Amino acid sequence: MSGEIRKPLCGLVLAGGRSSRMGTDKASLRHPDGRTLGRRCHDLLEQAGCADLYLSLRADQEIPDGFADKAAEVLRDADGSSGPVSGILAAMNSRPEADWLVVACDLPRLDLPTLEHLLSSRREGELFLAYRSEFDSLPEPLCTFYSSEAREVVMKAELFCPRKILIRNGCRLLEPMTGGALDNANTPEDWKAATGS
Repeated sequence: MSGEIRKPLCGLVLAGGRSSRMGTDKASLRHPDGRTLGRRCHDLLEQAGCADLYLSLRADQEIPDGFADKAAEVLRDADGSSGPVSGILAAMNSRPEADWLVVACDLPRLDLPTLEHLLSSRREGELFLAYRSEFDSLPEPLCTFYSSEAREVVMKAELFCPRKILIRNGCRLLEPMTGGALDNANTPEDWKAATGS
C-alpha cells in the first residue's frame, strides 16, 4: 500500500451480544492480565494503530466494565438489530470515509502480532481481509479488515452473517499467526480453557 494516501483507520470492538451461553456479559469478564475482556480488545486495536476507537453495543445495553473513562465512543445498534452486521454497519455509517479493523470482544487470546499482520498484509483495492479459521478453513469474520469501500457491499448484501458476506465477496484469507488467537469464548468452559481461570 506504499504511495497510496492512507484513509483513517478506526477500530471497532463488537460487544453487543447477549452472552446467553456464558451467563454474564463477556465484555466485562476479567482477563488474567487484570483488564476486562472488552477493554483488552480495545487496547490491542489502539496498539495496532487505530486512531479512533468505537464500542458496539445493543440499544438497551449498559456500557461494560472497563470503559468508565470513555476510552471508546459507543455506537448503538438499532432496535431489532441483526447481530454483528448491524454493529459493523452502524460503525461504517458513522465514519464512511474510514477503513475499519473489527474484532469481537470474546477473543481472550487475541494478540498484537495477529492484528499487525492483518493490517500489514492489506493490498490496494481489497474490500476485506481476514484470517482462515483453524477449525473449518472458512473466514474468521470477527477479526477482519473492512475497507471504506466495503460499506456499500455490506449494505446491499441483505445477509445477517458476516462470514457469508466475506465468502460471497471473495475475501482473501491469511493463515493464522498465533495458534488459538482467534478462538472465542462463548461458555464458561471455553473461558476456563482459554485463560485457566
